[in-house]
Amino acid sequence: MTISADLTSAPSSDPAEALVALRDRLAGELAFPGQPGYELATPWNVAVVQKPIAVIVAASTDDVAETIRVCNEHGLRAAVRRTGHGAVTIDADDTVLIHTARLDAVEIDSATRTARVGGGAIWQQVLDAATPHGLAPLVGSSPNVGVSGFLTGAGIGPLVRTYGLSSDHVREFRVVTGDGQVLRAAPDENPDVFWGLRGGKGSLGIVTEVVIDLLPIATLIGGSVSFDGADAPAVLAAWRELCQDLPEHVNTSIAFMQLPPLPQIPAPLAGKLTLSVRFASVGSEDEARALLAPLLAVATPILGGVGEMPYAAIASIHADPVDPMPTREHSTLLRDLTPEGIDTLLELCGPGSGSPQTIVELRLLGGALAREPEHASAFTHRGAAFTLFAVGVLAPPVAEMVHGHGAQLMAAMAPHETGGTLPNFTATDDPARLARCYDDNARHWLGALADQHDPAGVLRVGQVIRGDLVA
Repeated sequence: MTISADLTSAPSSDPAEALVALRDRLAGELAFPGQPGYELATPWNVAVVQKPIAVIVAASTDDVAETIRVCNEHGLRAAVRRTGHGAVTIDADDTVLIHTARLDAVEIDSATRTARVGGGAIWQQVLDAATPHGLAPLVGSSPNVGVSGFLTGAGIGPLVRTYGLSSDHVREFRVVTGDGQVLRAAPDENPDVFWGLRGGKGSLGIVTEVVIDLLPIATLIGGSVSFDGADAPAVLAAWRELCQDLPEHVNTSIAFMQLPPLPQIPAPLAGKLTLSVRFASVGSEDEARALLAPLLAVATPILGGVGEMPYAAIASIHADPVDPMPTREHSTLLRDLTPEGIDTLLELCGPGSGSPQTIVELRLLGGALAREPEHASAFTHRGAAFTLFAVGVLAPPVAEMVHGHGAQLMAAMAPHETGGTLPNFTATDDPARLARCYDDNARHWLGALADQHDPAGVLRVGQVIRGDLVA
C-alpha cells in the first residue's frame, strides 16, 4: 500500500484515501512518510525498525477513537507509543502509529493525593507537578519513560518492595478499545478491563488518561555506590547477604556496568568494568548506614554514596541513559540467588569475561510486591525473588556479540529461573516470550478480553496477548 501526499480529502473505501480524509477530522496531526511529524516514528531504541503507513499525533481521546474506528472500517491496524523505550518492530503497510505526546496534561489534587495524567505524559512531568505539594508518584528507575506504558506493564520502581507495583496505585483509566469504544475502567466500572490494563500492556486498548495515587514522600535515603570490577566477587557476595531478610522499607539492586569512555561519563566509571550497588529506603539514615556497613567493608568504593535526598531526584539512583540509542535486552525472573548463581554471573559478566553487555542488573523483589493488592491485576509473578536484566548497546566493536551473549547468560541462569519474566522488561512480539509474562490463567483471560474488545484485531500489533496465543 503506497500513500501519495497529494491525495485530496474525500470519502473513499480505499484505506490510503481514508487516512487522508481522517486528517481533516483530527485535532492533532497525521503525517505520511516524508512529511513533518513522521520522524516521531523513530523510537528511543533506535535499533528497532518502525515504518508505519502513517503517524497520528493525537491531541485528544476523540482523535484516538476516530483513528481506531477508521482502522476498523478499512482493515488497518494501530500501534501506540510515547517514548519507544520498549518498542517492537512495525514494518507493515497496514499499520498506523498513534503517538500520544500531546496527551500530556497533569492535574494534581492535593486533597485526595491523586494525579490525573494524560496518556502521553512522561513521569518527569508528574514529578514536576507533584513535588511542590510534597507528594510523590511511584515512578520507575527512569522518569523519562511514558506513564501509561509503564503502568500497563505493571511498574517496577525503586520503591517497589515498600509500596508494591506502581499499577497497584492506579484508581482508574480512560481507554480506547480496539472496537473504538471509549471506556472508563475502574474497580466499579469495567472491572475486567481495569484488571487487564494493569499488567497486560497494550492488549486491551490505548490509555488516554489515568488517575493515580500520590504518596506523601518528600525525601528518601538513597544513592548508588560504585566499585572497581576487580572487586566484583566480594561485593556481589556481600550484596547477596544484604538481601537476606531485608526490611521492606529498603530496596536495592546491583549492576555490572561497562560504560563507554565518553566525556559525560564520570572518569572512575568510563571505559571499564564497574559494579554499582543501588539503594533506596524510606527508613532512617542511621539504619541505612548500618545495613550497608558490611558491604562497604569488603571493598573500597570508587564513586558515590548513600544519604538523604529529595524524592524528586530519585532518577539519580539508577542514572538510566536519557539519549536515544540502539539496544538489545534480555531478562528473566529468578526464584533465588545462590553462590552457584553468583559464580555463573561472574563467569559471564565479571572481570575477564569479555561480556559485551553495557548493564547486567539484579534487582531485589519481594516485600510489598509479593502481596496481592486490594484489586487484583493481570500481573502474575509476585513470588519472584529477583529480576535479572541485561542490556547491550549495539555499537562497534561488540554489536554482533550482544544478542548471543545475552541468550547465553539467560540459559546459564535457567536453573535459578521461575520461568517468568516481567512485561516491562520484555520488549517483544514473539508469542513464546510474551507467554512468559503471565501464568496460564492470566494469559487466557487477557486473550479472551482482547478478542472481546477488539474483534477485528486492530490492536493486534506489538506486545499484546490474543486468544490464539493461549490456545
